Amino acid sequence: MRWTIKPKPKQEDIDVLANALQVDDLVAQLLLQRGITTFEDAKKFFRPQLSDLHDPFLMKDMDIAVNRIEEAIGKGENILVFGDYDVDGTTAVALVSSYLLSYYPNVATYIPDRYEEGYGVSYKGIDFAEDNGFTLIIALDCGVKAIDKVAYAKEKDIDFIICDHHRPGTILPNAVAILDPKREDCSYPYDELCGCGVGFKLIQALGSHRGETIDDLVYYLDLVATAIGADIVPITGENRILAYYGLQVINQQSRIGFKAIIDQLNKKELTITDVVFIIAPRINAAGRMKHGQHAVNLLTENNMAQAVRFASEIEKFNTDRKGLDKAITEEALVQIKENDEEEGFTSVVYKDSWHKGVIGIVASRLIETYYRPTLVFTKSGNKLAASARSVKGFDVYNALEGCSDYIEQFGGHKYAAGLTLLEEQYHNFKHQFEKVVKETIEPQLLTPEITIDTIITLQDLTPKLMRILKQFAPFGPGNMSPVFMAENIKDTGYAKGVGANEAHLKISVVQQDSYKIDGIGFNMGDKLPMVTSRKPFNAVFSLDENEWQGTVSLQLKLKDIK
Repeated sequence: MRWTIKPKPKQEDIDVLANALQVDDLVAQLLLQRGITTFEDAKKFFRPQLSDLHDPFLMKDMDIAVNRIEEAIGKGENILVFGDYDVDGTTAVALVSSYLLSYYPNVATYIPDRYEEGYGVSYKGIDFAEDNGFTLIIALDCGVKAIDKVAYAKEKDIDFIICDHHRPGTILPNAVAILDPKREDCSYPYDELCGCGVGFKLIQALGSHRGETIDDLVYYLDLVATAIGADIVPITGENRILAYYGLQVINQQSRIGFKAIIDQLNKKELTITDVVFIIAPRINAAGRMKHGQHAVNLLTENNMAQAVRFASEIEKFNTDRKGLDKAITEEALVQIKENDEEEGFTSVVYKDSWHKGVIGIVASRLIETYYRPTLVFTKSGNKLAASARSVKGFDVYNALEGCSDYIEQFGGHKYAAGLTLLEEQYHNFKHQFEKVVKETIEPQLLTPEITIDTIITLQDLTPKLMRILKQFAPFGPGNMSPVFMAENIKDTGYAKGVGANEAHLKISVVQQDSYKIDGIGFNMGDKLPMVTSRKPFNAVFSLDENEWQGTVSLQLKLKDIK
């Protein structure tokens, strides 16, 4: 692990903010490091307001999209809501379809089959629309690169409205409207929305035409918060407001589909982390193991008994997914060793029988062992399909652009992408990808980094600080949970390995013989000798609460020790 300490803001800036907010220097420093420099910034950070959401009509083509949907409703046209099979796509489809169905009946949903159709807008989906009399398709979380498919639909007199958040190519599809804050010619003030977030801006615009306010649409924010967490978009600006209120909906008046999942868990209140690790994998499992439509069915169901049936189906998909991704990861690790590729700059593995639904998860798992840009390939029809994952600071999408001679099609983000290629191009691609990454990656990016906000003493860790830090939530990219470093701390003699095979590290430490505090380090059991050697050590951690027999105490959630 590389330990990187963030630069400390100027003391005069800390003094000014601390004075304005009546907080201590440590809190002012943490806020300045998150770009919060004034009382007004802090107010928006600690008290997000729905009234601070941007006007949806600032997004290019929004007025055209709303007019086309209103025209379709006026003429009684059939509208097909189309979206990708992952969490962002299925939540977006559930959101837009259920909103339209609340006042217009001629609406249906379509999720492409991961195996038959692959990612994004599909010819099969357009044929389905033609066969069933749909004249307008609203594509969510996909479509901004679907030039040929939109042209194909146009020939059949089917219009497209695209709601996407991926980077467009140089040419845009010939759609009626393209809502994408990443368009070069779009001046929308916030360009980090997820696909479901763009879908929400569309219903916000439609609602304004119908005399609805933002308060009438809060019900839908549980879906948006789930997509924000799952798609790992920054939790800053508008996303922070949407996630903040979406979590309130999940915890206080959750839709029946979420309730059916949550009721199986022993959780009082879900955080964004719980959404990412508990709700999102289950929704994703439908598209990975069976079909994404199962997720849409669950998220739009209004009958509790039926939702419980759907949720238990999805639970089984998730259990099957876990077994598969574990087995494939083990095979992939063997392949890297056998091919003598442990020293390279990339991991690229392939087996024709690997399950396409879990290769993205497997790519992430491989990065836990070999920390470098990774692609996992499998057979998909007569081509190979891959999921790409990257390491912090390296743009895998740009690296794939450098290999485009060997790729049929690709799309995605800086840290996650998907692609297809012809089998005969696999070895050429693999060689080129290694070459591109080797030439462009900064060597330090191949060592995992822990970014530390500041060095503190254990005495700084007070219940008051914990109360303030809780208000920094929801956490995520752009607003990670504060990470601290304490120097020269010592074991009090209670350190031990805990859990199965003593995989976890439990410690009790002091600094300069005062203020004892406990800590837990998950999967850090191998570091026990370092703690019990009687020598002082440095620790990196976030501050956490431990509840035991009704008593709540502060504890260190360890990230690394040296």
